[in-house]
Amino acid sequence: FQPDPSVIRCGDDYWMVCSSFACFPGLPLFHSKDLVHWEQVGNVLSRSSQINLDGVGHSEGLFAPTIRKVNDRFLVVCTLIAHGREGSDKGNFVVHAEDPRGPWSDPVWLPDAPGIDPSLFQDDDGRLWYCGTRERKDSAYFGDWEIWLQEMDPKSLKLTGSPLPLWRGALRDCIWPEGPHLYHIGEWYYLLHAEGGTDMEHAVCIARSKSLQGPWQGNPSNPVLTHRHMGKKARVWNVGHGDLVDTPAGEWWMVTLGSRPEKGYRNLGREAFLVPLEWVNGWPLFCRGQGMIQDEDAGPDLPLAEV
Repeated sequence: FQPDPSVIRCGDDYWMVCSSFACFPGLPLFHSKDLVHWEQVGNVLSRSSQINLDGVGHSEGLFAPTIRKVNDRFLVVCTLIAHGREGSDKGNFVVHAEDPRGPWSDPVWLPDAPGIDPSLFQDDDGRLWYCGTRERKDSAYFGDWEIWLQEMDPKSLKLTGSPLPLWRGALRDCIWPEGPHLYHIGEWYYLLHAEGGTDMEHAVCIARSKSLQGPWQGNPSNPVLTHRHMGKKARVWNVGHGDLVDTPAGEWWMVTLGSRPEKGYRNLGREAFLVPLEWVNGWPLFCRGQGMIQDEDAGPDLPLAEV
């Protein structure tokens, strides 16, 4: 039960945060030196002054956090879903810390940021951007959402300027384009996202652009990682919602979620997986020659940490 993993590298340290929904303390935070062995070092939300989960249902609460380092601060942006509850303590928010081990600040709420699954991206010029997913104004069907972008002030952590729609998903009439993450790698901006819902049709897709504002083109091979075509006899179900990270040696990896069924039940919920990738013709290729998550795979070219 470590869904929606988001990861960053700072030197030779890796930090990962996951969703926790209705559980408190919230947003477990993990540290690793090798991307394989992880130690939980705390929770981003551990004080009652930070978050109120009273009355939050099991399928509500803290959704899809993203962790990033912006200038000299670590930031985690997240969504609190609390249907039926009035007040300002729900929706999207951001917290900050000088050290990822904490302490983390109380939330800066973002009342002008609709939707869910927020992410942050700092461009090479230092400008900070908020990226999220929301229902389209001219929505034609249930799940007809879009990924959108708006600038954020790196000091006040408030949104500035006007929102810009970016992407409606890779496949025609897709549902729930969500979990977006932006990267600037080489000459391209990349938009990694999930779509298809969070059940068996979950998938990882990607688009790229020469400009952050677009136009964006989808990878002709989308979805670039999914088990949706494997059925319920697959070893791993509902693969999706990834985040990319590199190593000092220049390798690239993705953390993503999936479930390992036992007799048709997902008793461990959605877990975090590590997936190898390489760049081919300007696009990420996951699990070369396999196209799906393996039971075992070669690990990163990093010294393994002691357990």
